[in-house]
Amino acid sequence: MTSSTLAVAGGKAQQFAILNIDTIFNFYKPTPPLSKFVDSFWLYEGYEPERRTERILPTGTLELAINLRQNEQRFYDAERPENCTRLSGAIVSGASGRGFTPDAPEEALMIGVHFKPGGAFPFLGLPAGDLADTHVDLETLWGASAGRLRERLCEARTSAERFQLLQEALLSRLCSGVEQHYAVSAALKIFGNGQAGPRVRDAAKYLGLSQRRFIQVFKAEVGMTPKLFSRIQRFQRTRTFIQHNPTINCADLAVDLGYFDQSHLIREFLEFSGLSPSDYINRFKHFTETETSSASDHLR
Repeated sequence: MTSSTLAVAGGKAQQFAILNIDTIFNFYKPTPPLSKFVDSFWLYEGYEPERRTERILPTGTLELAINLRQNEQRFYDAERPENCTRLSGAIVSGASGRGFTPDAPEEALMIGVHFKPGGAFPFLGLPAGDLADTHVDLETLWGASAGRLRERLCEARTSAERFQLLQEALLSRLCSGVEQHYAVSAALKIFGNGQAGPRVRDAAKYLGLSQRRFIQVFKAEVGMTPKLFSRIQRFQRTRTFIQHNPTINCADLAVDLGYFDQSHLIREFLEFSGLSPSDYINRFKHFTETETSSASDHLR
């Protein structure tokens, strides 16, 4: 799997990498002006008789997802799996700091939008922070047009048709000249550079804002506080690194990625994934071996 494929697959659509991601996910990269806000459109169609579910890990982004098989989606609390939330077939998933587990139907046809960090706010009609750690029916945000969009997507016959419909729906809600707050754009670049990011108060001072105002505008557009977002980005860098370097010394990695020490790395990894780094590596190995075996069986 190429690093570019991993990057595309790294959103809420799939946090545990799949070996044959290119064959079961169909991706589309939008053009300007949507490309400023949207990372990719995705379409998933699959048949999974074992109904294997996976915890969706925090990414610091929002997702729009529409079920084209049933007008329903269900989500389970990552810490309390007995708690189930039932929503319509078209939903927006807010930026999450905890992760969650979506229901995995036996036969699925889903289409969605993976927004860039801070990219969803022009399409919501409310601050992105209001959707933190929750899921909401798209109809709540868009009214009756959400249901009409889902109906048209269900009637479409090709991926290209569906992506075009989704693109038109987003463009219709994008006001001319809308831009991210300058401090949010700058902070996202700072936090995305790797290593340990600056303290929030130092970033605010550098950007010419009070700490309180900086947190306010960042949360309104990104959906979470800058401190939480920075921690999640560091966790994702850690996850990706150990996934490709399973024998890495965690003490050395902790220093390289800006953790206080190895125990700090392990605590944060456990908080965001529900697993220790070693357990995550073992689970990832098992997952990839299972996918390899399944792909081989399919080719016979």
